Amino acid sequence: MPHTNSAAIPPVTLHDGRVVAVRSLQPDDKTRLLQFGQALPQDDWLYLENDLRSPEIVARLANASAAEHWRQMVAIENDQIAAYASVRLSSGRTSHVATVQLIIGEGWRRVGLGRAMGAVIFEEAKKLQASKVVVEMLEAQRSGQAIFSRLGFRIEGTLVNHARDRFGKHHNLVVMATLVDDASYRQ
Repeated sequence: MPHTNSAAIPPVTLHDGRVVAVRSLQPDDKTRLLQFGQALPQDDWLYLENDLRSPEIVARLANASAAEHWRQMVAIENDQIAAYASVRLSSGRTSHVATVQLIIGEGWRRVGLGRAMGAVIFEEAKKLQASKVVVEMLEAQRSGQAIFSRLGFRIEGTLVNHARDRFGKHHNLVVMATLVDDASYRQ
């Protein structure tokens, strides 16, 4: 059973006037999520953790829609996915920390969807009772850093040559974070 009632999230009007519905990823979203992944620009595949072009990975993600420690949200317009976001609680000694992932479709960038989805997934982290939210991205992903910076995240560190792209090239990984209940941290 999905955790977020789509009626609880109002439609999002973007800077260009388009309106998207934001809701939980559903098991029957497999085809839509696979189409979304296949439509992403080739350059995106250098950086993404999950290969949304793979039917097996997409099935695993869609089938995990009821996981207690994980929330996955999608933005939908005309029955197509425009963006995907997830937040997952860690386990063990870092079980208070949630890690965010955000992917915006190519035709949906720079219109406010990234910021809107970032805000939605941050709210989902709160519902998971996370006290700290972390996002990791390659140093070259400046747009993503700007989205999370506007949401109150700050850079906690840069891990040198920590990530490897699909061609085996090493990249610096930027770790950004915010504390859920500490507004001074997000300033």
